[in-house]
Amino acid sequence: MLAASSDADRATREDARNTNASNRTAGCRAARTRNRRLAWVLALTGGYMLAEAIGGWWTGSLALLADAGHMLTDVAALALALFAAWFGARPANPRKTYGYYRLEILAAFTNGIALVLISALIVYEAYQRLLAPPEVNAAVMMVVAAGGLAVNLACAWLLHGDHEHDLNVRGAWLHVIGDALGSIGALAAGALMLFRGWWAADPIFSIMISLLIVWSAWRLIREATDILLEGTPAHINLAAVEEAILETHGVRDVHDLHVWTITSGREALSAHVIHAEGVSQPELLRALRTKLHARFGIDHLTIQMETEDFDDETFHFCHAGTSCFRSERES
Repeated sequence: MLAASSDADRATREDARNTNASNRTAGCRAARTRNRRLAWVLALTGGYMLAEAIGGWWTGSLALLADAGHMLTDVAALALALFAAWFGARPANPRKTYGYYRLEILAAFTNGIALVLISALIVYEAYQRLLAPPEVNAAVMMVVAAGGLAVNLACAWLLHGDHEHDLNVRGAWLHVIGDALGSIGALAAGALMLFRGWWAADPIFSIMISLLIVWSAWRLIREATDILLEGTPAHINLAAVEEAILETHGVRDVHDLHVWTITSGREALSAHVIHAEGVSQPELLRALRTKLHARFGIDHLTIQMETEDFDDETFHFCHAGTSCFRSERES
């Protein structure tokens, strides 16, 4: 009976190792695909940025110049995203035990700040132009804006899907969507100026586009900040995690529960689990790992097993006032 149990345990561990190896291989392939798409988007954006800058200078359109300026931040943002993805793939070391995954989050945060700053500059310039709207070569402006829209839609298609799982790619995708909105605004402004002679349309649409970009950038900054502050991921209910642990056979209590994001798509958990006497710790740990992965997608777990007579209050960080979250059950 013992031999059969030992063989089953070895088989389970071997299956887990094979699954982890398969997941790592799939993750590497997905990362290479994301990086190739980012490189294509960088090339397309950089090329058309020059075209829009020339078109904006030639036509005198602030909307085109604003879009070209935004595309300049896109080029920098995409280059930063590529660098972060490349550098973040470096292996962990004794000084960086999680590796360089957080570089992607820092890149996303930086991109969000850049979007807000460039939008503020555009709003200021648009206000100056509202006071004395200049005439613009609207026909050429519309042709250039249409080309920019086509390029932006192609770039958005290349990044579509990945932006839902990777915050770094989402930052780049938001830049591209902001450019697409800029091109649409430039087309609308060009039409109003060409057919109605309403020259104020150029700065007004520039302001509207900037406000939409700021709204998107704020969401990106907030998500990146939550990760940098080790906040609980938005898609995970901490109370539900606590309940899942408590309902596991053999668990008496849980405290000092933390769930956070290492980088996009990689969640981690740490907790102290008090178990009943006579419970097999390896079996309980295996049951908790299986359940938390299946229900919440958490792969990286650090669980300290304790018995009811274990007392570590003297040394425990979370017993120092408000240092750690306490559920209503503990209050």
